[in-house]
Amino acid sequence: MKSFTYERVQSPAEAAKSFSKTTGSKFIAGGTNLLDLMKLEIETPLHLIDISKLGLDKIEPLSSGGLRIGAMVRNTDLAADTTVRRDFGILSRALLAGASGQLRNKATTGGNLLQRTRCPYFYDTNQACNKRNPGSGCAAIGGYSRQLAIIGVSDACIATHPSDMAVAMMALDAVIETVNHEGEKREITIGEFYRLPEKSPHLETTLEPGELITAVILPPPIGGTHIYHKVRDRASYAFAVISVAAILQKDGSGRIALGGVAAKPWRKKEADDLLPQGAKAVTEKLLEDAKPTAENKFKIKLVERTLEGILNKERSLYEI
Repeated sequence: MKSFTYERVQSPAEAAKSFSKTTGSKFIAGGTNLLDLMKLEIETPLHLIDISKLGLDKIEPLSSGGLRIGAMVRNTDLAADTTVRRDFGILSRALLAGASGQLRNKATTGGNLLQRTRCPYFYDTNQACNKRNPGSGCAAIGGYSRQLAIIGVSDACIATHPSDMAVAMMALDAVIETVNHEGEKREITIGEFYRLPEKSPHLETTLEPGELITAVILPPPIGGTHIYHKVRDRASYAFAVISVAAILQKDGSGRIALGGVAAKPWRKKEADDLLPQGAKAVTEKLLEDAKPTAENKFKIKLVERTLEGILNKERSLYEI
């Protein structure tokens, strides 16, 4: 790990301002992803800005019926919150499907949204990776790609986004609140928050340099049956091969978001409209532009069969 300086700030605006003044800065909260990347010298910040004591650790009800979740709320606390469990069960289920209890105790809401890919070529500094070193190439293309993306890919990157929480938030139409170094606030829908790789896979979100996530807003609950089903290679502490977040209504309507298939949580509202027609129709619309490799093309059928199991209630799924 390379040497760095450290600073603790007193407000979100101060954090963003400090970032803009100091070259090579990174925000740190729980550090469950950043510190690992620093040890491998994938991330080499010159200055760390500690945002863990900014008071952004509250879950607050809104007059609309929605929730405001502070960026520093720990994953464990969010999953266990009574209102989240009752009205936004898909989020609680997704959180409990991720990482381990110890990591959930440290990981934050904002950090979870911003965690970087677990593509093995990204983590291997001996391999070419445009996400790690722009312009160096992508060793995953033509390499081992079983776990990697099948849609939204480019000639520069086929990595997937690893978050379970973000998939649930995509199904919930979450909105992300931020502040910049001038104290200006803005709201970004989660659908607009993540970028696809295209020619610049190192640019993963639409955040501006130094822009800080302060909270996530969940719209009023829509009811229905909330399901998060994660297909993985072992029962715990494993990232999704694919995952399906589903909110299903009695009239056959609902929402579907996928994880493990793209560089962002994957959802098409046009596919939601096809739910009454069954899993095959929904999968075909969701993945109509898929460009899988020979090693991961099985994911298309896996999505369809997992969704079919959910819709038919024929499988044992996550329950709380």
